[in-house]
Amino acid sequence: MSLIYTIDILGTFAFAISGALVASDKKFDLFGVLIIAFVTAVGGGMLRDILINAHPINWIGDLNYLWTIFFAVFLTFLFKSKIAYLSKTLFLFDTIGISVFTLLGLQKGLSFNLHPIIAIIMGMISAVFGGVLRDVLTNKVPLIFEKEIYASACLAGGITYLIIKELPISDNLNFIISASVIITIRLIAVKFNLELPKVKDDIFGK
Repeated sequence: MSLIYTIDILGTFAFAISGALVASDKKFDLFGVLIIAFVTAVGGGMLRDILINAHPINWIGDLNYLWTIFFAVFLTFLFKSKIAYLSKTLFLFDTIGISVFTLLGLQKGLSFNLHPIIAIIMGMISAVFGGVLRDVLTNKVPLIFEKEIYASACLAGGITYLIIKELPISDNLNFIISASVIITIRLIAVKFNLELPKVKDDIFGK
């Protein structure tokens, strides 16, 4: 099992826990919690695969994703109060997860001979749209539209990957560097409460 695949599974686990906790707080039943955990964990990758007509779709081709989601939901039901105390650890897994999801989605887009800009968008969809689906289904404003620098970090990492790809550097090292860019931007943004500017008034006044 490769390191990137292991991190991918850990990211899926963190996303599933995130979805399960949100659904549980909304008083969903077991089936509802499972559905929200599922769409949070693999919804982005599934949407990407549908858009680029990739088969089999991510979780259909690898049952380890489903077992990971089931395990995350099981743990949430058994240890919800204790898992809540692990928010920092889960945040770290989540952050690592979005970096890996972004780059795997980008690589998959490139393997389908998509334009690099479209491939970056596929990477962003892989990373963030599971959370968007989770928030929409639980009647919340999606996090990426509200305050945090999230998708922007994925965009920066994707651009970094494409730039380094043109240099005589191994793909594995490129992956690590680009993932580190996403992780660093995300951690700094959260630590210092950085946000993208909001559209409030006309730039030139009334």
